[in-house]
Amino acid sequence: MYKYLKLSVAILFASFVLISCSDDNDSPADFNATDSDFQNFRTWTLVAEKMGPDPALGAAHEGNDETVTRKIYIKQDVSLGTNGEYPLGTIVVKETLKEDNSVIAITAMAKRDKSFNSSHKGWEWFILAENGAIGKDANGDDMRGANLMDGMCSGCHSTASAKDYVFSK
Repeated sequence: MYKYLKLSVAILFASFVLISCSDDNDSPADFNATDSDFQNFRTWTLVAEKMGPDPALGAAHEGNDETVTRKIYIKQDVSLGTNGEYPLGTIVVKETLKEDNSVIAITAMAKRDKSFNSSHKGWEWFILAENGAIGKDANGDDMRGANLMDGMCSGCHSTASAKDYVFSK
């Protein structure tokens, strides 16, 4: 009986050590944005408001149109960390508007774990509906991913890799 008690105590102790050494409580494994994460984005911190053409954008975000306004919001007013990256869960939204303030497009990016999109430090790209929900394509699938729009988002944002793929902050 003593042998079984000793074995039980050893198993209990080993379990305690494994649980207490786990880093699950130190940092979440990933952040996977849902519709609710984008709700009320217009109330977030407005980090930039740009009017008119922006040659750096080319055709993206109506960059050649002198009549548009582009507003960039960030959910958490965060800055690059000491590691040169934004923290997991950072969300940036860009709203492109016509002169009459009607919406042309709403795009977003959310910082996930690096394993999601390792070539772009975990960023996921989105196209949002006017109400801030994740947009749907013609098949009803969410308009999101590491390769959204056949890689256009990733390709363009690669030029801002020194700022963790974020142009505006």
